[in-house]
Amino acid sequence: MLLDVQLDARPDLAAGRARELAGAGIAGLFTFEGPHDVFLPLATAAGVVDVDLMTNVAIAMPRSPMHLAHAAYDLQLMSGGRFRLGLGSQVRPHIEKRYGATWSPPAARMREIVLAVKAILTSWQDGSRLDFRGEFTQHTLMPPTFVPGPNPYGPPPVLLGALGPVMTRTAAEVADGLLVMPFHSHRHFRDRTLPAVAEGLERAGRSADEFSIFPQAILAMGRTPEEQAAATTGVRSLLGFYGSTPAYRPVLEVEGWAEVQPALNALSKQGDVDAMVELVTDEMVSTLAVRGTPEECAAELRLRFGDVAERVCAYFPGYDAPLEQVSELASALG
Repeated sequence: MLLDVQLDARPDLAAGRARELAGAGIAGLFTFEGPHDVFLPLATAAGVVDVDLMTNVAIAMPRSPMHLAHAAYDLQLMSGGRFRLGLGSQVRPHIEKRYGATWSPPAARMREIVLAVKAILTSWQDGSRLDFRGEFTQHTLMPPTFVPGPNPYGPPPVLLGALGPVMTRTAAEVADGLLVMPFHSHRHFRDRTLPAVAEGLERAGRSADEFSIFPQAILAMGRTPEEQAAATTGVRSLLGFYGSTPAYRPVLEVEGWAEVQPALNALSKQGDVDAMVELVTDEMVSTLAVRGTPEECAAELRLRFGDVAERVCAYFPGYDAPLEQVSELASALG
């Protein structure tokens, strides 16, 4: 399996960090839409490293499909054909209160955004008339002045991040691949995600060869007891944050921990982060994340995903995984 890791750096520092991670032998870099723009670090990295690049994810609802298509086209060009556009929906409070954008049914909206972006990219690629008419967005005007022409590397793949069955089916129906959200368990992935993918492909009349699965995993990686403890603390904090969100309750339900979600949610509203971390048990860490040495983490990742995916995205939340261990993880996966 190939290893993708997060390019977690300010845009002005992204080039140096990208060089460090590429030197560790990783196959790809992805950005998360957090405190900085999701596209600019990749644009900076595209000129200094030759690994694959991906947004993971760009929040799509506040953006026009035209903006997304232009960013994807240019990053595909800048990277020499190594870019993948990963899109996600976010939850309603963030869309309305943080982005100041309009909320609508997420699966239907994301389906349309993916189709619109692909229609725009196809129009530019083959010169066909742009005529996309949807419920939420329409794109019917494309004067020659605004047409970049065929991308010499072809249109970039458009991926969709999903957790629940409806969004997962939607991804399998219209996107080029699925970004499996990192908050999940082996049981949830096998019992809920993969059946939804199969159903979506069947609905669309597509084969599995036409669709890629990109699993994501939260890692507590280290060699010494001290490294393991620091990594586990960071992982527990992230699991507590994810678990507090109602959208992630199905993962906890599958494992018999449904009652933990409202408790975490209540604590999050109180701002009691320490109490949230305390609710995340060692069993939850072992089930919802991957823990161990680089070699042990690689073995677990292959066990969970090796039969359905060619690469995996790894997160190291709240701690700095040493570059040599990132390199050892990449080697062990390969």
